[in-house]
Amino acid sequence: MSSSQLPDDLRKRAARIKLAIFDVDGVLTDGRLLYAEDGHEIKAFHVHDGLGLKRLRANGIEVAVITARISHVVAQRMAELGIAHLYQGQEDKLSCFRKLLHALQLDADQCAYTGDDLPDLAVMNAVGLSVAVANAHPAVRECAHWRTRLAGGSGAAREVCDLLLDAQGRTDAELARYQGA
Repeated sequence: MSSSQLPDDLRKRAARIKLAIFDVDGVLTDGRLLYAEDGHEIKAFHVHDGLGLKRLRANGIEVAVITARISHVVAQRMAELGIAHLYQGQEDKLSCFRKLLHALQLDADQCAYTGDDLPDLAVMNAVGLSVAVANAHPAVRECAHWRTRLAGGSGAAREVCDLLLDAQGRTDAELARYQGA
């Protein structure tokens, strides 16, 4: 969906975003918890989401991850993507969000948050643009300013990245760059 097809309020919200925050389980992954025989956790991340997150950073939009769980796999993936703002083990996501705002000297309306379940609601209610993945809990979908077409772990985060970049007028230049123009 191009920014000209977006509702005016959504386009304006997305155009203001300087920080995009994502939950992990159910957003950047499909939410399943898989364990190997030796007890190590296994997660699957969608490559399209990864490129989307890198594109945000390349276009001056900070990326952060706030998650209640602690996972070595998540730390490894975020390091691969160059995401410095990783906050794991955050039972109080709103408190973490407020500290991040202060550290980055941003206002809440300059932030987007993408979530899928009840622990995400407090931050979603505080930000300028709240997004629910397609398979989010009904209360989360109801709270969101926008919903992705795709489920968490299946490219939903990429949809959010594309929305932000398009609303900020950066899509055409990126396409030209990728096309070698």
